[in-house]
Amino acid sequence: MSLLQVEALKVFYYTREGLARAVDGVSLEIRPGESFGIIGESGCGKSTVALSILGLVSQPGRIVDGRVLFSGEDLVKKDASELQKIRGRKIAMVFQDPMTSLNPVLAIGDQIGEAILLHQAKVEDVDRQVSEALRMVGMPDPDRARRRYPHELSGGMRQRAMIAMALCCRPDLLIADEPTTALDVTIEAQILDLIKQLRKELGMALLLITHDLGIIAEMCDEVAVMYAGKIVEKADVKTIYYEPLHPYTVALLGTIPDPSRERLQTIKGSVLRLINPPDGCRFADRCNSILDICRKEEPPHVEITKGHYVACWATGPKGGGE
Repeated sequence: MSLLQVEALKVFYYTREGLARAVDGVSLEIRPGESFGIIGESGCGKSTVALSILGLVSQPGRIVDGRVLFSGEDLVKKDASELQKIRGRKIAMVFQDPMTSLNPVLAIGDQIGEAILLHQAKVEDVDRQVSEALRMVGMPDPDRARRRYPHELSGGMRQRAMIAMALCCRPDLLIADEPTTALDVTIEAQILDLIKQLRKELGMALLLITHDLGIIAEMCDEVAVMYAGKIVEKADVKTIYYEPLHPYTVALLGTIPDPSRERLQTIKGSVLRLINPPDGCRFADRCNSILDICRKEEPPHVEITKGHYVACWATGPKGGGE
């Protein structure tokens, strides 16, 4: 049984330069309690997928096709008032930078309390629930912390406050979009351990967006590798790490620092611009395994082994992968 199903989702941005196909036919599935990761370079469309699930894509962006099924209901068809009942209550999100996501003129407790009041008609002990939420995420002296403002907290404490706000209503799905980008390595480890612990305690599913392969290995059950608006490979985390098939996945794994190599590997070129992309495979210009067909036709998603999907001519039906 699926908790979330994203089916052939397309999100385009209508700009003066042209049509930017930020998300172009993405499909994924998350089961209750599962941890699902999306990985790729900046500009691949990962965050747009997350924002689309909650109906938060801003102009000039627009969902032009596809479905987002949550517990069987299509969120794309819901209006703003219906989505407001779901945001925070059933699906919550932790954003990249808490300093820009938190309101600087409101105390932390007021912002968390607002989320509680929005989804519960009568709450006489909001302060107690706020303190309980802050205590749950390991905030020191939560009764005092709820009266403090974002600028009075460290980066790690602000991120804990964001997580408390996201989890105060016990959602079924937590979306974490690069939750540790602005943190140092020590605090990053604490936040990841916290998310892992709370996910287990609350029994919620997790959609983790990141560009860090180490975080994916530690946190996720299933992984989708995304490039230039499309998912190019999808499998369980062990298969992705030990049996990668798409050249982009192989290249990403090759960039992990390895003491046995003299030089750090890189991926040539940069991510394809999503405005008017060329025909064929979008990774073709950066690929070391390119075939003649790669520039002419877009590769289909092929299930190479059970649960392992790849969109690549070199490993698919015309490349000897089957």
